[in-house]
Amino acid sequence: MKDKLFSLVGFSTQRNSLKIEVLSGLTTFVTMSYILALNPVMFAPLIDQGYPVEAVFAATALAATIGCMLMAFLAKRPIGQAPGLALNLFFVQTVCVSLGYSWRFALTAVFLEGLLFVLLCYSNMRQIIFDMMPMSLKYALAAGIGCFVSMIGFKNSGILSDGTIFNHIETLTNPSSILFIVGLLMAGFLTVMRVRGGLLLSILVITLVGIPFGVTTMPDRLLSTPVSPAPLFCQFSWDELLSPDLWVCVLTMLFFDVFDTLGSVVGLMAKSGLIRKNGRIPNMRNIMLSDALGTVAGACLGCSTVTTYVESASGVAEGGRTGLSALVIALCFLASLFLSPLFLAIPAAATAPVMVIAGFYLFSSVRYINLSKPAETLPAFLTILLMPVSGSITDGIIIGMFTYVAFSFIPSRFLANKD
Repeated sequence: MKDKLFSLVGFSTQRNSLKIEVLSGLTTFVTMSYILALNPVMFAPLIDQGYPVEAVFAATALAATIGCMLMAFLAKRPIGQAPGLALNLFFVQTVCVSLGYSWRFALTAVFLEGLLFVLLCYSNMRQIIFDMMPMSLKYALAAGIGCFVSMIGFKNSGILSDGTIFNHIETLTNPSSILFIVGLLMAGFLTVMRVRGGLLLSILVITLVGIPFGVTTMPDRLLSTPVSPAPLFCQFSWDELLSPDLWVCVLTMLFFDVFDTLGSVVGLMAKSGLIRKNGRIPNMRNIMLSDALGTVAGACLGCSTVTTYVESASGVAEGGRTGLSALVIALCFLASLFLSPLFLAIPAAATAPVMVIAGFYLFSSVRYINLSKPAETLPAFLTILLMPVSGSITDGIIIGMFTYVAFSFIPSRFLANKD
């Protein structure tokens, strides 16, 4: 009976370790949990439009729970999903604040984008886009996302300011930055020593050490009663269904969602060793479909686009390989509805080092890039470089694909290939 239940999430007692999968899920959740605190802040500018911000925390937790459940049972992969940070900004700052549309208009666009994504998953277009990428670019995605994840870790620590510029040296002397450096060294040592659960252990230790330094704020209670997400449920506006502006928003969201998801999935699967020799990823359609259905469910709950989180790299680094990890993430998000004070007390100084180490794990895929073919290596290099520099996975993919296609028109006799 137990084996049948485990098989629903792709877990095998012969091939996989229950302890490792649970540790993987816990680690990924802790590195993702910042979205629970950040989402209400990001949607605050919409209060004047009547957006019920007090319901966002519960809506975010439920949307992430559903997204991770879909990934666990449908795709059977160790990937976490939640409302995406970049697409949140597009929803709030671009569609609602800059362009002046209502938040119901934006939610309708998210819902329609999710439905189109579902249709795309059942079409050949998804596989055509994936097959267009040469193996060098697929591994470059993993390496580039590794740099991207590590950069997010440094930014969260406060050591990096806007862009990729280091803050003033005095930043390194504040308690939060010192704890980040200590946590980075600790996580690094545990990684080099191959200690299972080392990343999660470093998060717990730095969180506890941060209490006397004032970095970790102790919650005044452990349990909380979640605010109902009902005021946000299915608050769509169909009045402008035929409006060209609505469909511009829909297609823009779809473009970023598809390429962000594709890049994240390829990167994570490359590190997991799940990319076959022919470049195919097993169960790719269901992975993308989980993301698409998560977006539809998130829109119904009142959230912006639900997407695959690159922070899942931290769980992959711990050895997670099956949907059991995603199920653990889902259960943690569900528990956060009642334990939010405890989860929100974990400081960025504790999670940021883990993101840097997770980036290192993904970057190791660079060794599979064939450096003897500059026509493939240069696009791969640009992909790796531009993801952290531009702060966008999509930008890295587009530039890498564009240069690869451009170089493919060069006659083979002119190509420089090392023997």
